[in-house]
Amino acid sequence: MTSEPQAGQRPIEVAVVGGGCASMAAAFELTRPEHKGKYHVTVYQVGWRLGGKGASGRGPSDRIEEHGLHLWMGFYENAFRIMRECYGELARDPARCRIASWTDAFEPNHFNAVADHTPRGDWLPWTAHFPPQQGLPGDPGAPPARWTVADYIARTALLSRYFLEGIQVRAGDRGDLGGEGASSAVPATSPNAIMDGIDRFVRYGQIATLTAANEALRFLEGGLRLLPQFTEDLLIRFTDGISRAVRGQIETLVVRDDEVRRLWELWDLTLAVIRGALRHRLMTDPRGFDAVNDYDCREWLRLNGAAERSINSGFVRGLYDLAFAYEDGDVSRPRIAAGDALRGTLRSFFTYRGAFFWKMQSGMGDVVFAPLYEVLRRRGASFRFFHRLENVRIAEGAGDARPHVEALEFDVQAEVASGKEYEPLVDVRGLPCWPSEPDWSQLADGERLRRETIAFESHWDRRRTGTRRLQVGKDFDLVVLGIGLGALPYVCGDIIARDPRWRTMIEKVKTVPTQALQLWMSEDMKSLGWDQPPVNISGFVEPFDTWADMSHLVREESFRERVGSIAYFCSVLPDDPGAKAPAEDPSGARLEEVRRNAERFLARDIKHLWPRVVDERGEFRWDLLVEAAVGTPSSAPAAAGPARLGSQYLRANVNPSDRYVLTLPGRSRYRISPLDDSYDNLTVAGDWTDCGLNEGCVEAAVMSGRLAAHAISRSPALEDIIGFDHP
Repeated sequence: MTSEPQAGQRPIEVAVVGGGCASMAAAFELTRPEHKGKYHVTVYQVGWRLGGKGASGRGPSDRIEEHGLHLWMGFYENAFRIMRECYGELARDPARCRIASWTDAFEPNHFNAVADHTPRGDWLPWTAHFPPQQGLPGDPGAPPARWTVADYIARTALLSRYFLEGIQVRAGDRGDLGGEGASSAVPATSPNAIMDGIDRFVRYGQIATLTAANEALRFLEGGLRLLPQFTEDLLIRFTDGISRAVRGQIETLVVRDDEVRRLWELWDLTLAVIRGALRHRLMTDPRGFDAVNDYDCREWLRLNGAAERSINSGFVRGLYDLAFAYEDGDVSRPRIAAGDALRGTLRSFFTYRGAFFWKMQSGMGDVVFAPLYEVLRRRGASFRFFHRLENVRIAEGAGDARPHVEALEFDVQAEVASGKEYEPLVDVRGLPCWPSEPDWSQLADGERLRRETIAFESHWDRRRTGTRRLQVGKDFDLVVLGIGLGALPYVCGDIIARDPRWRTMIEKVKTVPTQALQLWMSEDMKSLGWDQPPVNISGFVEPFDTWADMSHLVREESFRERVGSIAYFCSVLPDDPGAKAPAEDPSGARLEEVRRNAERFLARDIKHLWPRVVDERGEFRWDLLVEAAVGTPSSAPAAAGPARLGSQYLRANVNPSDRYVLTLPGRSRYRISPLDDSYDNLTVAGDWTDCGLNEGCVEAAVMSGRLAAHAISRSPALEDIIGFDHP
């Protein structure tokens, strides 16, 4: 991609299309002061707000209305680095703004859980405390160490010892197995000592107790760290011997002790990961984890000896739930590429800093996209809201020259009455926020647009006030295409028609709709029967398998009635079995489907988590739901029964750009990289690209945006993009 001005000394004009995490990361990198104004960025965005799938808005009673549940993880090094720099540059006055620094915006969350469906048929939450780890995500200075596959697998062996020690303690307390307790001896480090130990265990089968199994795991860990001095075949036999011995010793205890069963399921999974890494030679294969991406993760675990109980455990269900990993949204078809799932899971467990999860202290729009918008404006970036991309026009290059984008064609959804840039933010008690609807007063003929209920963010609302065609060399030089994968077929007809790689990507890399539910309740979680710390929980029953306690946001909102707790739920939404691209807007019918799902879920399932949320007849207490104030107080009676659900916030994310990108087996190879140079002045950005973390999350999007910036400016350096390990 060329990065030289085409005329004189004017800045290179970069058109960034889309306002999600990837686009904003690219814009942030290209407008750094170090570039000395070389690039001028203009962001083109549909509707009135930035954020993409992470957009949020302030609705009635200042309530935060999200696209879904958004949690940041402690391994999001790239995302946290940008936000820490953003807040530092913004330099808000803490006396005037309650979220002035990144530590005001994000707080550590150490308690996490999965929903455990016991052999007895009931649901029990399994809550774990993840201890703080050294440092904080995005710490400046030397980047964290780059882990190899061998590093991850050796650490997995260490984790398996931790789980086995937990089983030993539990078994010792009950007096069921006897034994000497967990060994604390320092493992042998010399190759000869490790070989002698492994040979002794393999030759003589000396794994008669859990203590012996734990010691055997120490030798296994040493052998993994010293590959290729030890053959995979030897270590596989050793791993199989450990697994057989432990299963035989605790089989009866697993049935009657839930804590032992959970620890054993995790232990069994770690052994399957180790065995699979050895069988597929992931530590020596240059493809690393990608070598097993043709397998589904469950399929791969089963192939490598994991028990069905472990494969169906809450932990594995939670892995699929967090990635919405259900093909076509069908929960009977769990599918995620094994290699990408391993990479993401092991990175999240072994490289997090500070806390495993971090919770935002307001809406994602408020703590992420408003600060980014303000900093980019200060740096001179321009924003063109109400611009809906209709086509990326491609021109063939002359001779050996590559094809390039010659024009970007937009529908202009609304004009700003003043002729100046639209001012999108509102003040909520000193905090700049995005509203849940546009400021109609800034728009030309805005009152008419409001009355006509124009839906700026709907793919199916094609109303416009005009069109705009941007021409290369006049309006832009370079393009960062940062819109959602699901929208590409509607705006990239030229590219898809001429480029078989793009056609294949559109066909192979699939997306699914999602659903979200937010509840505001008059009682706190303890009163509802939740007696554990605030958590994030996955692996629960459909149709809402993931819940986070977001009660800390009560202080951010302005309800007239008391709000004791806030709960966010999300899950995949089954695809419409009809047309993949319906001609008419399906969002109303799909939102009604979400409402029915929510009513059924609250009436039938939520009592398993919150036992006191039901009355003496076992029915959900609908009067717990708090209504947001709209306008002046009314004497009209409040809704009763399930109708009260209408006062809460529900979403059906069915817009093409809102659909979640799946990581299906065998499909990651079809993703296009931001570093791809097939087009002279075009790069792509988004969590759907090949970015080194091919899963739908904030970190993947930010990595992609940084890669897009590198494609244009050669900055940041590839080695500074944490987790990008591709050649």
